[in-house]
Amino acid sequence: MKKKQLLIPAAAALVLLAAPGFYNGLTVRHYQLDTEKLASPVRIAQISDHHSCRYGKKQENLLSAIDREAPDLILMTGDIFDDKRDDSQTEALLQGLFGRYPCYFVTGNHEYWSSADAFQRKMALLEKYGVRILHGEAETVSVRGETLVIAGVDDPDKALNFRFRRGQTLHEGNLPEELAALEKTLDPEKFTILLSHRPELFKLYARGSFDLVLSGHAHGGQWRLPGVKNGLYAPHQGFFPKYSGGRFEENGTTMIASRGLARESTIVPRFYNPPELVIIDIQ
Repeated sequence: MKKKQLLIPAAAALVLLAAPGFYNGLTVRHYQLDTEKLASPVRIAQISDHHSCRYGKKQENLLSAIDREAPDLILMTGDIFDDKRDDSQTEALLQGLFGRYPCYFVTGNHEYWSSADAFQRKMALLEKYGVRILHGEAETVSVRGETLVIAGVDDPDKALNFRFRRGQTLHEGNLPEELAALEKTLDPEKFTILLSHRPELFKLYARGSFDLVLSGHAHGGQWRLPGVKNGLYAPHQGFFPKYSGGRFEENGTTMIASRGLARESTIVPRFYNPPELVIIDIQ
């Protein structure tokens, strides 16, 4: 009887401890990066792994959060669309951003997990709303009188040619060759940002002259514990992934891996890992 009496408050305490972990409201995470290549500050909003999830009517919650931060650029690091969910929520986001912010996009694996026709429809939506799609190329951008370069590569699952089956994924694909070709077009004197969906390939990115790499894909490891840097599991990294979310440094290159915005699209709920909008101040 005493054991049962002890179990009840213990169970209640466990529920109280766990309940906040399932909060999935939007959070905003800030990073700051110092550089001598820019004289004036530039603010970037990173959107990753949206998966066509709902953020209020017509994405008003996410759009309001972006407006409050007043970024100069919006950089989208893949899986903005989903291969299973319809594109309506993503389109609402793109429509809300249209004409208000310069937007750049690279593909994630879920864009390529769609059929070839669905992929083309998704790319057409991006073009309709003025989003610049980077397929292994770089573009020079002027912000507040400062010049920087936005480069982007496709997700390695592009090589699957829309013949995806669950469990059939690529690690690097043709990415090393694409990065090498891209590197030849860059000016090391200009601040350069690489958009690439996969954070687990950071050592590959750090071989180049990129100042900043933005990625997503890992969803923050899905389950996290307060005070523990890494999450429980991430695709292509397995359990206790190193690059599940946060800031990483190597060979003079900084990578910021977003925990992403996916929530109702995930089979396993997020735990102590709320979806995030990433804001980066470069100065």
